[in-house]
Amino acid sequence: MTKSVDPQQYIATVMAGLTGPGGRFELQPEDVFGARMPVMKNRDRSLGDVLAASLPYGDRDYLVTEHRRLSYAEHGAAVAALAAALSERYGIRKGDRVAILAANTPEWVIAFWAAQALGAIAVGFNAWWVPREIEYALGHTEPAVVIADAKRVARLDELGVDVPVIDMDEDLPRLLIDYSGSELPTTPVDEDDPAVILFTSGTSGRPKGVVHSHRNVLAVIDYHRYSDALSAAFTGRPAADGPSDLRYLMTSPLFHIASLHNLAVPRLATGGAVVIHQGAFDVDRVLRLVEQERVTNWGAVPTMVSRLLDHDGLDRYDLSSLTGFALASAPSSPAFQQRVRDTLPFARDALADSYGLTECSTAVSVATPMDLAASPGTLGRPIIGVAVQVRDPFGEPVPDGVEGEICVRSPYVMLGYWNDETATAAAIDPDRWLRTGDFGTLEGGMVRLTGRRSDLILRGGENVYPVEIEQVVDEHPAVAECAALGVAHPDLGQEVAAVVVLRPGAAATEDELRDFVAERLAYFKVPTRWRFTTDPLPRNATGKTVRTGIDL
Repeated sequence: MTKSVDPQQYIATVMAGLTGPGGRFELQPEDVFGARMPVMKNRDRSLGDVLAASLPYGDRDYLVTEHRRLSYAEHGAAVAALAAALSERYGIRKGDRVAILAANTPEWVIAFWAAQALGAIAVGFNAWWVPREIEYALGHTEPAVVIADAKRVARLDELGVDVPVIDMDEDLPRLLIDYSGSELPTTPVDEDDPAVILFTSGTSGRPKGVVHSHRNVLAVIDYHRYSDALSAAFTGRPAADGPSDLRYLMTSPLFHIASLHNLAVPRLATGGAVVIHQGAFDVDRVLRLVEQERVTNWGAVPTMVSRLLDHDGLDRYDLSSLTGFALASAPSSPAFQQRVRDTLPFARDALADSYGLTECSTAVSVATPMDLAASPGTLGRPIIGVAVQVRDPFGEPVPDGVEGEICVRSPYVMLGYWNDETATAAAIDPDRWLRTGDFGTLEGGMVRLTGRRSDLILRGGENVYPVEIEQVVDEHPAVAECAALGVAHPDLGQEVAAVVVLRPGAAATEDELRDFVAERLAYFKVPTRWRFTTDPLPRNATGKTVRTGIDL
């Protein structure tokens, strides 16, 4: 007689074996900036060590594009050459900032790892920024060098910056030849030294530089190693340190944690392949890449998936290699998720969802296919090493099922915001709990969101804060005040709308204001819907705009 097995009990047993005493991912409590939290006992201490450990993967694919293929050996040689060039020709030392301003390309990844080899801080600039936004980020982080592709070099030329610029298309190939054969440098760092700065939209109207330490990014690597081991245990595959045969598709920008921390970086540690889609999202090109490279895993923003669902001819492609498929970077409804399962054969038993934010380096919680089936709308359980509390306005934890602000503590939580002690203190309390600004519930260990951070607009996976748009529109001489809002969009999730109060006697057109904003902000922040009025915006007793009272 066959004995039935409780799936949850089996999962708990496997996890205990991996994380318990003597386990490969054994957890032990340690102090992190004075706060006691669980960390992995057998962990790496620097990203440079992870880079060095990848060299034996040799001829295996690391970075693959539609027309290029870079092995681990070739990647390691290129990183060593660029690191030598940065050190000897540009004087880059430990703690210096190395800004990267480019679309997704193997050179982006090479530049990141070259910075880590030198103990420098890689700074990922948003490739969609216009010159004004780039100028702010340059002044804020003060990089010692900028590595940029040709399109962004032209934007830097408009600014006339005095920072050395390495053109990825012209200068970088020559540097790799000039410094070919260089040894990979080793630079001692502390695990709590800063390693990366990535930008997130700021509630004060300026982007904020989120500082991630070596500890943060190494913890993300270990989370992915652990996830791979857990998956192997569930599917009967042998657990191994590497190299992995998994092949991950990258469709999100490298200046986001989804593609950098949670794809390019951990796959170097596990020996897997990163298949990079370049250029604008094109369904046929993406599916052709999946088929051609036998992609096994893909994390896509809902906007991309929506376009996939509306595409004719999915059956023309062999997508049988896809066994892992996740929604990322923006929320999606249970109805949308069911439509994904009904339409995409590879998602039926593989679809997962998650909740995360730049300040946390990776996911806070992950909902497995089993979780989504049992509890539609859930964002799953906190990942390994993460503690979650839901708190009331006074900072006190609330009971199960009661709504409040989601607060998180873990080794993944950022060091803070670059050169912004006030914002850091507002976000992280003395016990290292991060106030996410998101609202939701915790019930039976499962996270569920009920509201978004402040008035955040989520357009196609990109975070847009209204105040940044409002401040730019307000600069126009015809504008008295403005309110930016997110409104539902069938493809992007949300689009940006603006309600504009004109000054008495002044006039302006949609086209005029749209062009005005487009010169000052990235395209995804430019409102696509406008309404003009002479009536003042509704405000509360403290003078803040009441967005719920604004009619589009």
